[in-house]
Amino acid sequence: MAPVNGSDLFKPLPSWEGRLLMVSIEGRDPGFVRLPYALKILCENVARHQPEECDAFRSWLEGGGSTDAEVQFYPSRVLTHDTTCVPALVDLAALRDAVVARGGDPSLVNPQIPFDLVIDHSVIVDRAGSADAFAFNLQRDFERNAERYAFIRWAQDSFRNFRVIPPATGILHQVNLEHLSEVVRVIAGDGPDSVAVPDTLVGTDSHTPMVNALGILAWGVGGLEGEAVALGQPISLRVPDVVGVRLTGKMRPGVTATDLALTLTERLRKIGVVEKVVEFFGPGMACLRVADRATVSNMAPEYGATCAFFPIDARTLEYLRLIGKPDVQVRLVEDYARAQGLWHDSQREPVYTQVVECELESVEPSMAGPRRPQDRVSLADVPESFLETLPSTPAHVPSARTVEVPGKAYAVRDGSVLIAAITSCTNTSNPALMIAAGLLARKARGLGLRVPPWVKTSLAPGSRAVSEYLERSGLQEDLDALGFNLVGYGCTTCIGNSGEVDPTLADLAAEERFAGVAVLSGNRNFEGRINPAVRAAYLGSPALVVAYALAGSVLGKINSDPLGTDTSAKPVHLADIWPSDEEVEAMLTQYVTTDVFAKHAADLLKGPEAWQRITGLRRSTFAWREASTYIRRPPFFDEEVPQYDGTIRGARLLLVLGDSVTTDHISPAGAIPVESSAGRYLLKHGVAQRDFNQYSTRRGNFEVMLRGAFSNARLRNELCPGEQGNEVRTVVQPSGEVLSVHEAIERYRSQRTQLIVVAGADYGGGSSRDWAAKGPALAGVRAVIVESFERIHRSNLIGMGILPLQFKHGMTRHDLKLDGTESFDVRDLEELRPMQGVVLVVSRKGGHAEEFPLQLRVQTAREIEYLKCGGLLPYVLEQLLPRNAGVSSDDDVQRPGAQAQ
Repeated sequence: MAPVNGSDLFKPLPSWEGRLLMVSIEGRDPGFVRLPYALKILCENVARHQPEECDAFRSWLEGGGSTDAEVQFYPSRVLTHDTTCVPALVDLAALRDAVVARGGDPSLVNPQIPFDLVIDHSVIVDRAGSADAFAFNLQRDFERNAERYAFIRWAQDSFRNFRVIPPATGILHQVNLEHLSEVVRVIAGDGPDSVAVPDTLVGTDSHTPMVNALGILAWGVGGLEGEAVALGQPISLRVPDVVGVRLTGKMRPGVTATDLALTLTERLRKIGVVEKVVEFFGPGMACLRVADRATVSNMAPEYGATCAFFPIDARTLEYLRLIGKPDVQVRLVEDYARAQGLWHDSQREPVYTQVVECELESVEPSMAGPRRPQDRVSLADVPESFLETLPSTPAHVPSARTVEVPGKAYAVRDGSVLIAAITSCTNTSNPALMIAAGLLARKARGLGLRVPPWVKTSLAPGSRAVSEYLERSGLQEDLDALGFNLVGYGCTTCIGNSGEVDPTLADLAAEERFAGVAVLSGNRNFEGRINPAVRAAYLGSPALVVAYALAGSVLGKINSDPLGTDTSAKPVHLADIWPSDEEVEAMLTQYVTTDVFAKHAADLLKGPEAWQRITGLRRSTFAWREASTYIRRPPFFDEEVPQYDGTIRGARLLLVLGDSVTTDHISPAGAIPVESSAGRYLLKHGVAQRDFNQYSTRRGNFEVMLRGAFSNARLRNELCPGEQGNEVRTVVQPSGEVLSVHEAIERYRSQRTQLIVVAGADYGGGSSRDWAAKGPALAGVRAVIVESFERIHRSNLIGMGILPLQFKHGMTRHDLKLDGTESFDVRDLEELRPMQGVVLVVSRKGGHAEEFPLQLRVQTAREIEYLKCGGLLPYVLEQLLPRNAGVSSDDDVQRPGAQAQ
């Protein structure tokens, strides 16, 4: 969207030739100099598009860092990956069909701003620990996903402003950091002058704030919200609270950015920063390179924040030069930041809602686990934290069960490391962390240490630049020697694409004869996420991943117990092989250079030969195939699908869930079990089990995803205590039958019965997957009642027309005293308002009814409009049709419902 007219908004950017203009926020109000840096960027955006809404920032300052005032935010671009983009593209294709069905022009459905897709979520670690692992996994990737990739090619040829970064290039957040981000952009104004503006974006991945390490304002949204933004809709939000984290001092030798990120995740989760921006400032900032800041800001969703933010400073310019940005761009960033008040001043403290102190010297080497990123533990406490997951095992190491492995010359025991993976955007984007891992591997190799045979090792860098400096330095050879061979460029193990472990070990784990562990340099370790064969998962720096792989178990104290013995049988400890900061710095200086990043920039859009061979079909609408098990036209616009009509009456209870239910629990991302509803569907449609792929790659097929809703075997339904198996079960009313969740959904759908879900605190944490809302919506869930929501999932529920309701006055689900036989009404829904109170009426068996106060967790007027329309997609359709210029005369338009064979 172009800047609004009005000469009073603009002034020349100082020290620039010609007429490069800027919107001065201090010109709007001198008091805005006191705003946090992140809000200055938001304020500039508002001033450029809706200047009258700048009063919201005055209200925020007058309120001491808080306000209920609402603004409209127009991001500059949208970033997405293949498992969130494919369902988004499916929605856009279906939206085109819906426009055609109403007599409209399908080209109305087209991204209005740059929309970048990085394909990084599909590759699976089928092969690891060998020189051919990368080539093998890449081949299997294209075999599995040929249909999905052909669909993406169609979208690439059919939509404007849509760019695709192919498979085997890198992880989207690191690609964004290294290649796509400008920090300050130059756009055309309404007149002859160009305008300098901050680079802003939203991404359909919760770790999008990683790029905020560069002083860019970005955060994660659900796929639905990302679609709307791409189509030109603003994001409506209340000006957020901002928690300032003052950094002082510097970290001790041997302490890493990962340790800092895990420490902050623990502290900020306890403070409570959900729906808030976390902004770092203070003298300690200068000690952190942009890569270190990226490790911290990447973890923002793990501490619950909307985003983390680091202001622009000399470190920012240092990084821009390193990755090869032109001198003129670096100068633009500095000049604009200084002129706009975005340059970090360690002597000045903005107004913050709350200030938190962080003394960097207090950070210690850490891991996080066994089940949540915020559960930080010191290295000495890892064994005890694991043993606490084994209630039948006495809490001392010697009693851990040991099992002889059939057909193998070794035994495993509780705590054995089955997976050790250097993976994910969080840490593989940081050269210091990767160099340290390589140096540790070099020293271990030199002493003759080896990784035990039960450990599956893998390395999945965030970009080809990482491979470049590891190869040039010779460190990749050392990593290869320990089994950390390249397996692919993608998220892999961090999102559950860890592939299979040894089948014998998997069977032993399934029989609960021992409890295995995964150790990874990722950002999430939710229960059941990494691999079905592991009981617990720990997050740590890449170097610690290598160390635990060598140890082969988490039951020893890795900071004091020997990792193994050298060639002369002498014990080797972690301190013997841990690289010094000086060693890491010397390697960084010599091998992490500008040409490393520039080498692959020219081939960013090219992709491997297998990608280049895929050709799309240039047509306005997509040719759906009824026989497809990957890409199906979703029923969101079909009249026969029940829609929320503004009332909830006679609803039944589908599930009662506990605390910390994540989107992984609601909509699984990993392997599709053969005995699950989704597995049976695929078998019925002729798909061999070998070709099931993952839930994450089947998100273009609503039939699979509906069957996957609430099917995670780790989910505990309190209506069926003690029920465990391959599928979650629930009680269907009024018959009282116990059925799988999908069978219950089908029963209720046939009766057109509305459903509700009740849960505890922190509902919907984790990945920003829209199917965690789409699945329940198709199931007929009309309200979710919880103690507290995570931000993105709350937004996704609204986007699918589901009411997010929250208990009031300290109530919990236990106060409802539910046994599953109840029916439910929700009163006071006639005139919806943000954050209004409503009444839940619980009608119990025997005719007695009770009333409970709830709060509608809807924050803005636009979210109210989404609910009134039945969700975001119907809202967008209604917004598009009034601009219809007539039916397209293109002969390539396929009418909805005509399924190509």
